[in-house]
Amino acid sequence: MVFDLIYPETTAGTIGEDAGAGTAEMLPVIDENGFVLSQAARPVCHMHGYLHPVVHLHIIDRMSNLYLQHRSPDKDLMPDRWDTAVGGHVSYGEFIEEALYREAGEELGFYEFNPQLIHRYVFENGGDHELVCVYATVGHFDIHPDNCEVREGRYWTFDEIEAARGKSILTPQFESEFEIVRDKLLALL
Repeated sequence: MVFDLIYPETTAGTIGEDAGAGTAEMLPVIDENGFVLSQAARPVCHMHGYLHPVVHLHIIDRMSNLYLQHRSPDKDLMPDRWDTAVGGHVSYGEFIEEALYREAGEELGFYEFNPQLIHRYVFENGGDHELVCVYATVGHFDIHPDNCEVREGRYWTFDEIEAARGKSILTPQFESEFEIVRDKLLALL
């Protein structure tokens, strides 16, 4: 499976400039096929439900343990919950894997891995409307959480994940995504 964004030949127009774009991160506004239609500030995308791409990275070791990050208590959304190893927005002008490596570096100091695209889906939650590109990599890596966005991280067994489900320990998006990609992760081993 291969997927990436398709940017127009010239810079895409900006929408929602009056809604606090300022110095906010600019995101590509896309259709479900990855065609970039315009760009908008992150808060504008979330306020108006514009579809924008995000990346997730699952890190699984050969013993079927999945690395999860413990989100900082300072995060706006889902503070102090356990979540996908890496997750973040694709900035305007970036391609999907560029954003994946940038986010992995920022959150975990993690740069040397071989990502495999295993799934993509549209996620909607309130005003948020994201095209989630889910990657996985296999190995037991030396990972260093940034202690800002990510409080800590560790490898979890699948049994531990199942036991934590529905108890406000994991993010709801991780719980639903894990259900979708569980078998695809195991197939990589």
